[in-house]
Amino acid sequence: MTLLIRGGTVVTHEESYRADILCEDGKIQAIGTHLDAPVGSEVIDAADLYVMPGGIDPHTHMQLPFMGTVASEDFYTGTAAGLAGGTTSIIDFVIPSPGQSLMEAFETWRGWAEKAAADYAFHVAITWWDDSVREDMGTLVREHGVNSFKHFMAYKNAIMATDDILVQSFSRCLELGAVPTVHAENGELVYHLQQKLLAQGMTGPEAHPLSRPPQVEGEAASRAIRIAGTLGTPIYLVHVSTKDAVDEIAYARQQGQPVYGECLAGHLVLDDSVYLDADWTRAAGHVMSPPFRPKGHQEALWHGLQSGNLQTTATDHCCFCAEQKAMGKEDFTRIPNGTAGIEDRMAVLWDEGVNSGKLSIHDFVALTSTNTAKIFNLFPRKGAVRVGADADLVLWDPAGTRTISATTHHQNVDFNIFEGKTVRGIPRHTISQGKWVWRDGELHAERGAGRYLERPAYPGVFDVLQRRAEHDAPQPVERG
Repeated sequence: MTLLIRGGTVVTHEESYRADILCEDGKIQAIGTHLDAPVGSEVIDAADLYVMPGGIDPHTHMQLPFMGTVASEDFYTGTAAGLAGGTTSIIDFVIPSPGQSLMEAFETWRGWAEKAAADYAFHVAITWWDDSVREDMGTLVREHGVNSFKHFMAYKNAIMATDDILVQSFSRCLELGAVPTVHAENGELVYHLQQKLLAQGMTGPEAHPLSRPPQVEGEAASRAIRIAGTLGTPIYLVHVSTKDAVDEIAYARQQGQPVYGECLAGHLVLDDSVYLDADWTRAAGHVMSPPFRPKGHQEALWHGLQSGNLQTTATDHCCFCAEQKAMGKEDFTRIPNGTAGIEDRMAVLWDEGVNSGKLSIHDFVALTSTNTAKIFNLFPRKGAVRVGADADLVLWDPAGTRTISATTHHQNVDFNIFEGKTVRGIPRHTISQGKWVWRDGELHAERGAGRYLERPAYPGVFDVLQRRAEHDAPQPVERG
């Protein structure tokens, strides 16, 4: 298919200008004014639209086996919903069970993802440690294009990575040129508080945020950052939700440490009052970790985005329907953790960020696409509007509106945390691999069209870290 996008305003993370864009063979072939339309090509009139890089969601969990059930969204339905929302690539997570071979888990997830409608990559979680894990990490980086590994500091007695595992894995990441990522919550404190609340008769969803107060995220963020700083590795903190963690990131970055922070669209706009809903199902529908926070933390997250201390936005898209959430009817610790958002992230961020003046249109592109591509070494194939880049584009209508609802969204779940919110600024068209996949409200996702994205090791930050290590290398004292 050949597409000519005519007369749109191209918006990147650093500039905007009027141009035509020619897409062919899945790539951007030409950018210029008054381009000729090749014979047989389709022409899109983008005169009143912004043309931006397709969104990249760096944090999703499609088809995840978790807490005794499996997420209702698979790789096809989830990526298709993403295309409807302007997101053209995801980075999902391979999560081995403790004791399971990383390679075995990786092949399982690769099989599940073959049905994806959009391009995808994987972070791989380190949930246990021995020499085989160390070797598998090397194989994943060198032979399969994995350049990031995930560490859960929460979920005691399940997939929690203890400090000794963090040290071993972060050190191995440094050797391999891979980025360590962390879910920063103190798992010991969370477990203690959960048991204490249950003993007090607190069994409903309102206990969930009480068991994971902001301090447990701040402490874990501080600990992970300091371990990374001691070892000389970069570090990426997922779903930052508190002022406590933002402050830890800001302090470390002020000292010159390469720390990256991600926040979720939901954490930017919702607060913990959702857990006080008199309807148990609605309250449980918001249960995720970290939970939505008390008022005030949202402002800190916006300031983190504005200051550059937070660089990416994501969803932690992990869907569980009401019947699955009801597994925790008598015990809040058994409510499957997860909410949806892949279809709504970009529109919510535009409406709440750009329309309010918190963010510029260039900030928006950086936060929804380009920064993720740079951190995880996908740029300029992804996250860019330039000749040779993948033709993954979203044509954005800043005047268009949509009211978000579980009754009309494309996500395979019966609940939406943004229910009833009307957003101004929506994807009018989405282009994936040069193909028109979302067109004026009609979804044309193709099952299995998504490609696995290999990401080279050693993103640019490693060059800086190597030079620092060489400059600061300790020298023995020579004594007579």
